[in-house]
Amino acid sequence: MLVAGMRMGQAQAQQQAQAQAQQQAAVEQARQEGAAQAQAPASAGTDVTAQLQKLADLHKSGVLSDEEFAAAKKKLLG
Repeated sequence: MLVAGMRMGQAQAQQQAQAQAQQQAAVEQARQEGAAQAQAPASAGTDVTAQLQKLADLHKSGVLSDEEFAAAKKKLLG
């Protein structure tokens, strides 16, 4: 019984570790995508206001840091 309980605990710990790893990977992917969007220069036909709103949303959600947001905004505004 004790061994079975230990195995269940190990399995739960493994599942939690996997879930955390997946969440961290998703956050990192979102950060990379946000940084890529932030670094892309605005083309002539692009709506700058919409891009600023996307950057603000990424910043608000924590995907972009204050520094990343400021740099992206500066680059977007030229």
